[in-house]
Amino acid sequence: MDDKHTPECCETNKTRFCNLLHLHDEDYCFPNVLKNTALNRNLGLVVEDGRGCLQLCLTEVANGLRNPVLMVHAKDHTHRMFVAEQLGIIWVYLPDGSRLEEPFLDIKSIVLATPWLGDERGFLGMAFHPQHKYNRKFYVYYSYMDKNRVEKIRISELKVLASDVNKADPLSERNLLELEEPAANHNGGQLLFGVDGYMYLFTGDGGKAGDPFGKFGNAQNKSALLGKVLRIDVDGKSPDGKPYRIPPDNPFVSDPTARPEVYAYGVRNMWRCAVDRGDPVTKKGRGRIFCGDVGQNRFEEIDIIVKGGNYGWRVKEGFECYDTKLCHNSSLDDILPIFAYGRNVGKSVTGGYVYRGCESPNLNGLYIFGDFMNGRLMALQEEEKANKWKKQDICIGSTKACAFPGMISSYSKFIISFAEDEAGELYFMSTSYPSAYAPHGSLYKFIDPARRAPPGKCKYKPVPVKTKSKRIPFLPRAKTVLELLNEPSTTKPWKKSSTSTAAFPTVYSNKVRKTSPTKIKASRAKPAPSGKKRRKIRTEAKHHRPKQTEKVAHTSRTTPAPSKPKKKSSRLTRTKKLLQRKAALAEEKAEKRRRERRLSSSF
Repeated sequence: MDDKHTPECCETNKTRFCNLLHLHDEDYCFPNVLKNTALNRNLGLVVEDGRGCLQLCLTEVANGLRNPVLMVHAKDHTHRMFVAEQLGIIWVYLPDGSRLEEPFLDIKSIVLATPWLGDERGFLGMAFHPQHKYNRKFYVYYSYMDKNRVEKIRISELKVLASDVNKADPLSERNLLELEEPAANHNGGQLLFGVDGYMYLFTGDGGKAGDPFGKFGNAQNKSALLGKVLRIDVDGKSPDGKPYRIPPDNPFVSDPTARPEVYAYGVRNMWRCAVDRGDPVTKKGRGRIFCGDVGQNRFEEIDIIVKGGNYGWRVKEGFECYDTKLCHNSSLDDILPIFAYGRNVGKSVTGGYVYRGCESPNLNGLYIFGDFMNGRLMALQEEEKANKWKKQDICIGSTKACAFPGMISSYSKFIISFAEDEAGELYFMSTSYPSAYAPHGSLYKFIDPARRAPPGKCKYKPVPVKTKSKRIPFLPRAKTVLELLNEPSTTKPWKKSSTSTAAFPTVYSNKVRKTSPTKIKASRAKPAPSGKKRRKIRTEAKHHRPKQTEKVAHTSRTTPAPSKPKKKSSRLTRTKKLLQRKAALAEEKAEKRRRERRLSSSF
């Protein structure tokens, strides 16, 4: 360069050089621009899908979980993640990926949960108080059985120990609300706080099929709390002695035939709802509540919750009539879904989140959700001028798109829940074997390979947390795309199952049968299947159990390769080795059958 001043600054004063070039992010300043791995490592090639399928990648965040039903954060700048299992245990995951050995809360002795596939009862909801940082309060929603053997839903308030921010005080439980459940299914379970500071509760219609309770069903009966969206003020007590207040602007406070807690009604079994943070810059969309409402026989739907809204059930399912007699007399003011899909797409919706994170700016504004039964991932893009939402399929597992360090190409099939961390990044939880006691659940993070935020832009410093419990480091089980691509050609061809860019994922479970087990929240779960149905569920359980070869594959990542046999080997030696291998294989198969018999007998 002709200007000697610039090279001198580059060599002697890096900060001055960056300021001279107006580079406020030092990652882009020499010599970091050459040395920084975030800028220079091999990030792979991005290939667009000609069919319009949004290609995303995943990273594995946690595994070995027993039906992980939710992940929440405390909004206290610690960036801890609290992951709850259906049987009633909550774990703390730290920003470095490790998990604390001792659980945050363990109430499995109170929670009503079973190992039956598809049983919807258990620990279902959790939310931290907006002022948790100061009052240490959080709230839980779970199934339990009272002294009279009556099944109920309980919503309670608890506090975190003052001596340990990573441990809840089980003795601090204060019951806010209890609802009797007439059936084992349709328990709802979502708890969340809106931008108004009030707590929203989402209850199921009571279970069975077709909401058969009363003349119009629970969902259309505003004097019942089942099949509703409820809104309460947890920071006070009502004059009639309830441990919460009724917000004065609740829509039916002046209706003597309605419960004042009701905020919206006509819902069947909303499984997983979320509050939109709003656009990071304009805040547009902030405060909207999105929900996935599980259908009966024909349609699954996505709704935006509106104050006083009637969402149609059991009169309507999706956009169409369900109960024809009620449908002809129904109001034209029913709130229609923003999107509904039929059984050719999926059978049990799992509501998701609107992406508002920093790391994947292309995803901003997309509502990402899934289907439990077939593991399908989908997105909705709002078209404001047309007042519509356009569906787009999400594809996971393209080798070209996901050939990044740490990216994986497959996930467990049964999508239980979605989650958002404190930074706004998006996750989902799924399992390959949907039993509350089976440790086959995992937590995954979405990554958009097409565009990353500039290095340094999304950095944050978590507030340090003192930990008294031992930290357990994260050990990934899923092989990354790069590991699979680098495997010797003698292994099983991977491209057949993992390079597809279709909307259907590569999953850890076997090929799906038409008689898949029902969801944690599916429409026809029974409390105690027996006879032919129990045998059918056992068969399905065996069908979806993870292959034993997967465990071998996982351990092979850290096990040194066996030494090659010597070329000069007698025929007797080779025969002996062959017989030994056959005997070992036979013993392995026999042991697998014994384990399956023991497991199936527990159902």
